[in-house]
Amino acid sequence: MTSLAEALRAGEHRLRPASESARLDAEVLLAHVLGKPRSYLVAWPARALEAQAGDYYRTLLEARAGGRPVAYLVGEREFFSLRLSVDEHTLIPRPETELLVELAADLARRHGARRILDLGTGSGAIALALAHADPRRSITASDVSAPALQRAGDNARRLGCAGVRFVLSDWYAAIDERFEIIVANPPYVASADPHLARGDLRYEPRLALDGGADGLDCLRVIVAGAPAHLLPGGWLAVEHGFDQAAAVRSLFEAAGFERLRSARDLAGQDRATLGVAP
Repeated sequence: MTSLAEALRAGEHRLRPASESARLDAEVLLAHVLGKPRSYLVAWPARALEAQAGDYYRTLLEARAGGRPVAYLVGEREFFSLRLSVDEHTLIPRPETELLVELAADLARRHGARRILDLGTGSGAIALALAHADPRRSITASDVSAPALQRAGDNARRLGCAGVRFVLSDWYAAIDERFEIIVANPPYVASADPHLARGDLRYEPRLALDGGADGLDCLRVIVAGAPAHLLPGGWLAVEHGFDQAAAVRSLFEAAGFERLRSARDLAGQDRATLGVAP
């Protein structure tokens, strides 16, 4: 019978070169099959892999080798130490977006802000990270996708974030109140960007990725509409592409925002821009 160590080696071999993270992918998939943390694989490498579990593992490996994202195969992704349920209707939360959460949380602490709007919430990653860190915050999370909003609501209930309100809305269309902070990780990939046809992006919802010809269509709507939905002195913070900071700051300036700044992610790339409403 195959040991866990042997199964991992075989899985890593099957996923190369299709995946740049073949070893990690194999570990995550095998740990999911076993219902154990990845540390279990290190602690018990000689343990036998049961036949039924081995069949399931190989099925997942084939799906991953075909390009399906690991997060969709196991049905979850960790974000800000929260385990979020995800599916093909939601963008997979990424480490870069944790910067946006940190910026919003810092603004909330420094200005005593509690009324926050998360536009295009997807799986609820940003809203739930902010709510989990401080349950006193009053957070509204919106999305144009009803299935995504359902997934976000399920995540909120599982994580005990009962105070988050979910609204089906095309950006501001169904939002009729003002907030102290608006935060958004909108689609910002240009429609013709070849990355949309590669890797995990092939399987993620196009609606959550495609930002139009220059990638800025959704950002234009969000920035232009923010002053009407912010309280005086309220802040807007958005995520954008690594090469879009200057263009996004121009949108902020055109909408009258002040005290503009862009923040860099762990890779040293400008990844988010924020400013205060006049």
